[in-house]
Amino acid sequence: MNLADLNKVAQAMVAPGKGILAADESSGTIKKRFDAIGVDSNPDSRRDYREMLFRSKDAMSKYISGVILYDETIWQEAKDGTPLVKLIEQAGAIPGIKVDEGTQALPNCPGELITVGLDKLAERLKKYYERGARFAKWRAVIDIGPGIPSYTAVRTNAHALARYAALCQAAQIVPIVEPEVLMDGDHDIDRCYEVTEFVLKETFQELYYQKVALEGMILKPNMAVSGKKSAKQAGVEEVAEKTVRLLKNCVPSAVPGIAFLSGGQSDEEATAHLDAMNRIGGLPWKLTFSYGRALQSAPQKAWSGRSKNIAAGQQAFTHRARMNSLASKGEWKSDLETKKAA
Repeated sequence: MNLADLNKVAQAMVAPGKGILAADESSGTIKKRFDAIGVDSNPDSRRDYREMLFRSKDAMSKYISGVILYDETIWQEAKDGTPLVKLIEQAGAIPGIKVDEGTQALPNCPGELITVGLDKLAERLKKYYERGARFAKWRAVIDIGPGIPSYTAVRTNAHALARYAALCQAAQIVPIVEPEVLMDGDHDIDRCYEVTEFVLKETFQELYYQKVALEGMILKPNMAVSGKKSAKQAGVEEVAEKTVRLLKNCVPSAVPGIAFLSGGQSDEEATAHLDAMNRIGGLPWKLTFSYGRALQSAPQKAWSGRSKNIAAGQQAFTHRARMNSLASKGEWKSDLETKKAA
């Protein structure tokens, strides 16, 4: 492991004003997104959509530091025969790869899941590196509900995250460590804070046990937010204050940066929360975005599977990327105000 090179990549992933595009939706997930806009999901349509994003010159060169790809996508070529990973590199961004293989039920823990994919991961990482990937992602899913999460679920998922991260660094690939506490329940923000603190502390304990070099990784956590079904929804300032306090209590300063997941927040909510956190200032790590839906929902609708709408799709993607770039510097006001200022 060359830690200096890993750190160089990690720092580039959280470069000022830039964030990560999570374009790693599974075939099942992107089918649901395409169904919503009336587009048939097949290898060609998925390729065309992602090629549209990667050829968005302003968005990719100015606001996007890296792109997380799905296994299908990393091997695909654009219509002109250029590998999609090359399009990303040509835009000045770093190709990455989602390496977990989804979730399955955790034995003896009803309603809880474990992420799988460690078997033969070392061999897969070698092939991904040869293809151009310089970072990877593994997502652990922690749900909040009556009696859950259990210690078993939290520790088992934290252990798997740490094993994955160690294997990545051995393959000279920067691991994005993603322990996601879901926002699907009726819990309030304080319950989310409590569970996320538990999850992060266990995760960093396991990373220590697996001898993962913190300088060569990126953390991708959820924010401290109210559950979607909660009667009391926390405001932007409360989310920012509690998320920053949570991170200060749990995340060592050696970690180069934190790239948040949007986790089902609306486009503007995810941007507003990121902006408010960066306005607090005085943080030991860079705070940026690693959004999927919050960057892609608008361009998907604008594109709608039609070649005549490529420019409109790219424009929508560039706008959302720019808004989040501003938020990563604490310079966003609102979409409307920012548009007027421009």
